[in-house]
Amino acid sequence: MNLISRSLLVFLAGIISFCQPVEKVDLIIFNGKIYSVDENNPNPEAIGIHDGKIVFVGKLAELRSKYSAKEELDLQGKALYPGFMDAHSHFLGYSQSLLRVDLRACNSIEECIDRIKTYRNKYPDLPWILGRGWDQTLWGGQMPDKSGLDEAFPDVPVFLGRVDGHAAWANSKAMELAGIDPEQEVEGGEIMLMDGELQGVLIDNAMNLVYDIIPENTDEVLKQAMDEGQKNCFEVGLTNVADCGLEKKNLLLMKELSDAGSLKIRVYAMSNPGAEEFEFLRSNGPVVNPGFTLRSVKVYADGALGSRGACLKEDYYDRQGWKGLLLTDLDSISRLAGMIRDLGLQMNTHAIGDSANFNILNIYEEALQDEPDPRWRIEHAQVVSPEDQKRFSLKILPSVQPTHATSDMRWAEDRLGPDRVGHGYAYKNLLSYAGVLPLGSDFPVEDINPLYGFYAAVARQDHQGQPESGWQMENSLTREEALKGMTTWAAFSQFEENEKGMIKEGYLADIVILEKDIMTIPLKEVLEPIVYATMVNGEFVYRK
Repeated sequence: MNLISRSLLVFLAGIISFCQPVEKVDLIIFNGKIYSVDENNPNPEAIGIHDGKIVFVGKLAELRSKYSAKEELDLQGKALYPGFMDAHSHFLGYSQSLLRVDLRACNSIEECIDRIKTYRNKYPDLPWILGRGWDQTLWGGQMPDKSGLDEAFPDVPVFLGRVDGHAAWANSKAMELAGIDPEQEVEGGEIMLMDGELQGVLIDNAMNLVYDIIPENTDEVLKQAMDEGQKNCFEVGLTNVADCGLEKKNLLLMKELSDAGSLKIRVYAMSNPGAEEFEFLRSNGPVVNPGFTLRSVKVYADGALGSRGACLKEDYYDRQGWKGLLLTDLDSISRLAGMIRDLGLQMNTHAIGDSANFNILNIYEEALQDEPDPRWRIEHAQVVSPEDQKRFSLKILPSVQPTHATSDMRWAEDRLGPDRVGHGYAYKNLLSYAGVLPLGSDFPVEDINPLYGFYAAVARQDHQGQPESGWQMENSLTREEALKGMTTWAAFSQFEENEKGMIKEGYLADIVILEKDIMTIPLKEVLEPIVYATMVNGEFVYRK
């Protein structure tokens, strides 16, 4: 073939290529720092989105040669990540808390009561005053008592959960309505007394005496609350939350709202281990879809460290003769493990103390001998003896909340003593054995902002930058590990690593755009309100 003929063929091929129709997509995003969290394509130039999914990840020139878009978004140097996932939260509880008094960061009992008075003036007709967030360690460690509540609110029942949800502060009216008396004993709980009389503080299962008589919210109130809750989540970059421990009626309501498209945030739901919930799971099997998934059961082993309800191998350093308590006896947990395994579901057990973790690891190992990929989780895995840390793996995952470390560091040594405090919040160690480390917040125990967890995991400091050198830095995470913990590792813990947690072709178009790059900026700047936009299923659900 001569030169003229060859040139003519090249020219004709170019014309044919130019004339071929270019496929349409909904959106092209480019000109920013894109973190895909995909090791095979870590920093692409551009992405294309169509019908709620990512259809292209790569070079901008190649993208434009293949696709034309209805809309293009120039990031102008902003940073883009997979949508942030919270692997352990209480989304419904948080949403309901928006309609209750918030007692977080109160530095005295008097400040708590002042806030409650302001709340009561705003909602004077509510039959109960409900709230959450008090933390006695902020005012010296002394548990509150009912006297201040009784004086301010003698005729309306008051019931206020501690920040960790494992203790509650009540007035006399609430305890009277619940029929509580000083001689009562509660398995898995404690009714605290002062000089032989009711103090006004209930620990763990004792709280149910009051919870059981509080009027329930209607579905309409819950819908309103969840709509407010998801708006707040989108504003901080969350696209997916694991909601830990839900009753059947609320599971059904969430699924209904998700199916209807009004609940846009993706929910990985964990059922309560009740008879009604098990019957539903037996009859309906796992519910698995991109917006709402139900394939796991949440079980409680022990309480919390702050209220000395976590079950320890040895006595509390600041309460000799007391090792905490189990909320569910081990035989019952073992039976639940067999039921959950036989239904092909995931078991996720709250375990804080080293004794609770030891026993749950034993039960899991026994139940999972013949299961190839169960991904059962221990929620919190907060205080774990070094010999037990080595027992975590891809079959038994530690699900941790980094802000717990920086919230608890002020008093953790008081509870555990100098020899054991290093066994707690050992995130790097747990990661080295498990291979993945899903990160959450446990909100509303902590703030909903996932970037606060990112900061706590890496800096191991509070928001004032204390301690200056970080707390137990041998267990801090790198920025890359923290990002994986709130994206692809969180997705793995939900069996969703092939559809969520990465910027990858075929994955759901859930993304977050930040005004600053958290992988390079000074860590303290991560705490600033830097979320520019949040997208779920290819739709912007928040834009600054």
